Amino acid sequence: MSSSSPSAAGFESLERETDGESLDVEGTIPEWLSGRLLRTGPAKFEGGDDTYNHWFDGLAMLHRFGLRDGDVSYRNRFLQSGAFEDATAEERIVRSEFGTDPCRSIFGRIMSFFSQKPVDNGNVNVAAYGDAYVSMTETPFPIAFDPDTLKTLGPVPATENPDADMSTAHPFVDRDAGRAINVTLAFGRTSSYGVVERDFASGDRRLLREIETDDPSYLHSFGVTDEYVVLAGFPLVFDTMALLFRSGTFADALEWKPELGTRFWAVRRSDGELAGQWRGPARFGFHHVNAFEVDGELQVDVAAYDDATIVDDLYLDRLRSADTTGPPAGHLERFHLPLDGSSVDVSRCSDTRIELPRIDDRRATRDYRYVWGGGQRNPDNFIDQIVRIDIDSGDAETWHQPGCYPGEPVFVERPDAAGEADGVLLTVVLDAERDSSFLAVLDAESLDEVGRARVPHHIPFQFHGNFYPEETS
Repeated sequence: MSSSSPSAAGFESLERETDGESLDVEGTIPEWLSGRLLRTGPAKFEGGDDTYNHWFDGLAMLHRFGLRDGDVSYRNRFLQSGAFEDATAEERIVRSEFGTDPCRSIFGRIMSFFSQKPVDNGNVNVAAYGDAYVSMTETPFPIAFDPDTLKTLGPVPATENPDADMSTAHPFVDRDAGRAINVTLAFGRTSSYGVVERDFASGDRRLLREIETDDPSYLHSFGVTDEYVVLAGFPLVFDTMALLFRSGTFADALEWKPELGTRFWAVRRSDGELAGQWRGPARFGFHHVNAFEVDGELQVDVAAYDDATIVDDLYLDRLRSADTTGPPAGHLERFHLPLDGSSVDVSRCSDTRIELPRIDDRRATRDYRYVWGGGQRNPDNFIDQIVRIDIDSGDAETWHQPGCYPGEPVFVERPDAAGEADGVLLTVVLDAERDSSFLAVLDAESLDEVGRARVPHHIPFQFHGNFYPEETS
């Protein structure tokens, strides 16, 4: 019996870099699908003889799928972050990551405290900040790269407050308005969230609101409506003293305190006023799906978990082991936050599990019907199917292939789309039986496969990315 899980190849390092290779296509890639799919994710899980501990820790690699006239090309490059350059030069892990501490001795931790090298390993998400394409992690140190060659261009000023210790890697980017919003976290005896907006044209950064807290939550994303920015403070909170004195990793400093419940804050986008505060039942979530206002309440949708054990489930030794049940995906839950200040209500939108959720971005901040994501056909596996949940009915459609493990599905609308879900999904799939990956193009409404383009090697599981149409890229 194998000692590895069927999906273990998705957590093995990829050393190979390719330079604009043309891919073999099976089926048909729509000719209207023209642009770049840019993605990032962990791809190297060792530094010399040292090994990273957590899926969130691996050194970042950028991936570019170019689509034009039914053809597909592929290029990948390691992000030349400080973390990558240090690990390569010294042949060991030098900088701390989410679940890995290279400073094993007390002396090492003291020296690390004084050196304060930034965590800049942008393996979580990519975004277009005006004319700059950036790779991001959960700190305010995004790194710019060329969207065609994937050459690393260096650190850039971001939406985030540079004095903060953390920020989300899911900024809300309003390309039409030329600005972005993000949420930061600064640790101290009293910690504070910052809701920050940046104008791309001028470079001006505006602190919309600062919110002080004695129990700072781990925030991976946040919600935005037409009028409000919504923070969800799940009760997975940081021991700030452990962080300030560098006693272990970020993950070591996290504590699950369900007695806190889930705390919500709504900040008005126009003037930064705190428009409401609520406390709901204890939940955990990485990903907000969408948020909007209707009938005097904010409706905030999250891929939610009953507790935070998912964070521990994502350590690499567990993910690679055949003896470990695959980490579960969450459930799509809607938090109802009445603007009159009355109590929070929570409803489950579907019984189908979902993670890495995406929507038709034209429906962001508005009422919507469909959400796509990864799910689990086999609960003992990693993500092994794509799901499409109809929020109105709770019903779900699925796409799956034996031995295949898809990633985040990115929705691309068809030109002159008739309505929501009129388009395709792009998802990078690990074919474990062939030890290689492919880009799958699925009809967004039916989930029928339209075509696929095969990569000649495996691509380690990624987190996030975006499609940039040719006319705006």
